[in-house]
Amino acid sequence: MNEASVDLRVWRQFVAVAEELHFGRAAARLHMTQPPVTQAIAQLEKTLGVMLFDRTRRRVALTPAGEALLPDVRELLARAQALPLRARAAAAGQVGRVRLAFVSTIGFETLPVWVREFRMQCPEVALELVEATGDVQLEALARGDIDAGLMLHSPGFAPPELARLAVAEEPLVLALPAAHPLARAEPLRLEDVLAEPLVIFPRRIVPSLHDAIYGLYQSAGRAPAVAQEAIQMQTIVNLVWGGLGVAWVPESVTQFRRAGVVYRRADALVAPGRGRKTAPALPACETSLVWPQQVANAALTRFVDFVRDRR
Repeated sequence: MNEASVDLRVWRQFVAVAEELHFGRAAARLHMTQPPVTQAIAQLEKTLGVMLFDRTRRRVALTPAGEALLPDVRELLARAQALPLRARAAAAGQVGRVRLAFVSTIGFETLPVWVREFRMQCPEVALELVEATGDVQLEALARGDIDAGLMLHSPGFAPPELARLAVAEEPLVLALPAAHPLARAEPLRLEDVLAEPLVIFPRRIVPSLHDAIYGLYQSAGRAPAVAQEAIQMQTIVNLVWGGLGVAWVPESVTQFRRAGVVYRRADALVAPGRGRKTAPALPACETSLVWPQQVANAALTRFVDFVRDRR
């Protein structure tokens, strides 16, 4: 018998003898006769090359090596006993890991609540978060670096090759510098807004939403005067504060309260050629939870069900 072949039965016998300090009582506790226990401990000591017990005709005592080994063996046996339960828990998604990417807009308010509640409900599932734009998420999903992503897009334009659960839909609002005349204009004319320099995200980040915003300008016979592109919504709002232009942002971005920036809803706009307030067909945006079609991760399935219950 070599070290690799020391099985759990021998370790159980070691613990029984260590706790009883008597081979006969240890054998009775294990529902065995004494000779096999004595032989097993002797063979264990031979395999390890150390004495675990001092034996005399009157007493059995642990050696320093035996005392040092006992806590580790108890932990080993406890972990081994828990393995079947843990395996069943893993199959049910109660333990495991979910690597989740998310866009900043869902991170303002919704995601922190979900994370807190999911960790309370499934404390043994490690929920690993990474902020990433949609294009980065798609690449990470393709490589298997993440399990799922919370992605922003125009309504109905989630990547078709992925499983999808729509979790939120919201309008776009206009971010303006607080000192800008349009921040207080009544009525707020759409044709005046469309004439302003625009701060927008690159098309590769959210192609469907980028195209929808461009479509708004094109439907009014204009081309956007793009002053600056930026990736993160917080950066876009900061550039608006700096006076570079105006920006169309998801309504959830209003949770990012940047002093010197005001947000105006679409119902404050007046469409060209109309004399009353109306809500023109402005783009909206949707956030979806996306993940690969084939899922072998039970913890991910559990997280998807959790989000489905709360959307």
